[in-house]
Amino acid sequence: MENINQIRKMSIWIFILPVAALNLCLFISVNYLLFENTIFAVDEIGKTGFTIPYIDGGVSISRTARTYPTYLIFKPTMIFTAILLIKYWIANNKLIGIVNNEINKKKYFLIFGVGSALFLIAHSIFLGIKFDYDLYKFFRRFVILGFIIFEIIAQALLVISIFKIKEKIEKFINKKILILKIILVSILIIIALASLPFLASSGYTHFKHALEWNYFIGVVLFYFLSFLFWKKNKTQVHTPEGA
Repeated sequence: MENINQIRKMSIWIFILPVAALNLCLFISVNYLLFENTIFAVDEIGKTGFTIPYIDGGVSISRTARTYPTYLIFKPTMIFTAILLIKYWIANNKLIGIVNNEINKKKYFLIFGVGSALFLIAHSIFLGIKFDYDLYKFFRRFVILGFIIFEIIAQALLVISIFKIKEKIEKFINKKILILKIILVSILIIIALASLPFLASSGYTHFKHALEWNYFIGVVLFYFLSFLFWKKNKTQVHTPEGA
């Protein structure tokens, strides 16, 4: 078992790494002139004018992250984040098992959590690789959609499981943050369902881009809340793994 301080560190890195990597890629794409005539000159398709995609949807995450040199940042960071995610979900499963073994028998959030991480690894590997085959295009859409669906289901199931045992772990948690996690997951589910008609349409390009940037932040914000959820352990008393 790891102590609470180690758990909090894992959660915060799952939040920091992808947010920092993605916005660094955005910075490079927008400020491509800074890298002209260097070994890091930005590919033509990766260049974009000034944009705040969270607001105007001026560029997609894919275009920002899939070209040279930004993929050198994005791909390894996402793969490393996915590895942390696998450890995160395994740790949570152990926590629930130690506190309440009855819930632990239902490993649904572990399955969906690890599954989402595997989808993220696949997405990172194939990002930017082009094959002019309909089956391959379908595979890429399936992978990114699989990541989102599995991740949101895993987050929802974990929140439900922790809510059921909150009285048993109240000395170690911040109940107000638990409420925020419930609200966040609920909002993510509602937005996902409400956005389906727009996502299925061939239009609304800027809306879709802005949605994916903000939704990405919403998904990883869950892990920042996990960092805040566990109270900092000032002693070295060992507690269950999880977040």
